[in-house]
Amino acid sequence: MAKPVSVLRLPKGPDPNSRGFDPKSPRFIALCRTSISTSAESEMDAEQLQREQHARSVLRESFLRCLLSTANKKVQFHMYEKVKVEATFGASDIDVLNFQVSDLQTPIGVQKEALIRCQDVISYTFDV
Repeated sequence: MAKPVSVLRLPKGPDPNSRGFDPKSPRFIALCRTSISTSAESEMDAEQLQREQHARSVLRESFLRCLLSTANKKVQFHMYEKVKVEATFGASDIDVLNFQVSDLQTPIGVQKEALIRCQDVISYTFDV
């Protein structure tokens, strides 16, 4: 049974070696808007922020596990303009900006090895 998987894109940190984000930076405010205000410091907001961060970490972990489970499997990519291509999934780069695939079957032919830009992918499916 094919399982649809949406692509989750997370922004880069403020610097390449960073493990977190400065919540006051313009980049964080623009790209990582949370559902609650980070400037309020009441206990209720702190608990809600902690729940939200936990939910985000669970989503990130499940997405990474999904990427692991797709390795060396036939994957069908659903792309813009109603284009569907099929390939053997290889890997993703660390920023999840590109997928490396083998035997990419496109409407115009087959590519032995290819990179698919994630921004061109709406979703992908594979058999579990």
